Amino acid sequence: MLEFLEYNFEQDNAEACPIYLIKAEEFNLWLDRENSHVKNWIHANKFSASSGDVCLVPDSLGNIEKVLVGLGSEEIRKRNRFVLGGVTEKLPNLKYKLVSEHPEFEVKEHYLGWLLSQYHFSKYRDQVKNNPRLVAPSMFDGTRIEKIAQGEALTRDLINTPTNNMGPLELEKSIRSLAGLHGASFKAICGEHLLEKNFPMIHTVGRASAELPRLIELVWGEHGPTLTLVGKGVCFDTGGLNIKPGSSMSLMKKDMGGAATVIGLAHMIMALNLPLRLRVLVPAVENSIASSAFRPQDILTSRKGLTVEVNNTDAEGRLILADALAYADEDSPDLLICMATLTGAARVAVGPDVAPFYTDDNNLANLLRESSIRVRDPIWEMPFYNPYESLIEPGIADLDNAPSGGFAGSITAALFLRRFVENAKSFVHFDIYGWQPTASPGRPKGGVGMGARAILDALPGVLKL
Repeated sequence: MLEFLEYNFEQDNAEACPIYLIKAEEFNLWLDRENSHVKNWIHANKFSASSGDVCLVPDSLGNIEKVLVGLGSEEIRKRNRFVLGGVTEKLPNLKYKLVSEHPEFEVKEHYLGWLLSQYHFSKYRDQVKNNPRLVAPSMFDGTRIEKIAQGEALTRDLINTPTNNMGPLELEKSIRSLAGLHGASFKAICGEHLLEKNFPMIHTVGRASAELPRLIELVWGEHGPTLTLVGKGVCFDTGGLNIKPGSSMSLMKKDMGGAATVIGLAHMIMALNLPLRLRVLVPAVENSIASSAFRPQDILTSRKGLTVEVNNTDAEGRLILADALAYADEDSPDLLICMATLTGAARVAVGPDVAPFYTDDNNLANLLRESSIRVRDPIWEMPFYNPYESLIEPGIADLDNAPSGGFAGSITAALFLRRFVENAKSFVHFDIYGWQPTASPGRPKGGVGMGARAILDALPGVLKL
């Protein structure tokens, strides 16, 4: 069994211990309804419903009768996500059920936080973990939450796996397995065949590696609007001949985080059987150093015919994405989404938690923003600022892959990618970080998906599903 499929709720409600979710402003009212035994125990344990507070209330025999979990004040709740996911390690390994009168969208977040908190990356070392189980919700279908958690776990697994076990070939195998799971079609174009099929920049970036570069494609669905997901699959980035310093290279196993995120999102879409036609494209390479590596000042011709002057071999992600986006655009999809760990400038601008995005479609931007707030998956719109177009035009070629000056790095990268999209009805590019630098509830340190839940929530409105 694929490990990411294990994120599920219990179906049997028998002997499940209730968990009460209590907001700070509701605590006194809730306490007034309890008997003296409960009141005395709560006071003795100094439970005040602050965020993440847990109180195990025993019955007369010393068995756990109920669990209280504090959600904190309204102001604190705005700051914290997945509070319930942060307390699972404090709970005995029992079966639980949630008791809450809060709005459904809040309760759904708690259920998702619980499943996300169960994630542990144990590929190389057994991880000691608590295993409390949560009964499936009775007020709504929990299947969607399970599939979202599975997709997120898949994304995390792919990012967390080091390149010696998650190079272009292993990434191809992962996508092939996902295609088999959902009955999708699959193909990969590798090595010199990339030149035969006119993907010259994917080949150029990856040709110095012992691992063949490739373009991986998954297609699913027969009816409905068309959605194409393109994910940057740089399985490791040395920087090429513009080599990164060691401190900048240490996390480069995560440079395929865009690919990992679209793969996780693809699982969500297919598992939920959304009425659309899905296409996933992942250009997968290692940006390595060898005598065959591409060089600064090289001028490349892209699939689209646009020429690109290479002013920094460490700006390789946009090169491989350009060929993949041009290929995707040839089919004029209703919605084309690009996900990439593309620039450090994006991380500097909005930090590691927020996924910046670019689009010219105001309706799409509004729907994404609304979904982001609704499902608590933070994204932020950045501008396709047209006056900066001149910064990516070097004069000697059509485009410059790395404009000098250091200004607006994320914007100029987005403008570069937009040059390869003309026919898609709507286009959006996400410049994500793909890594959780410190552990937080439901989000352990390591690889993490960004923006996928917001996209999934927005799809029905965007594509009129």
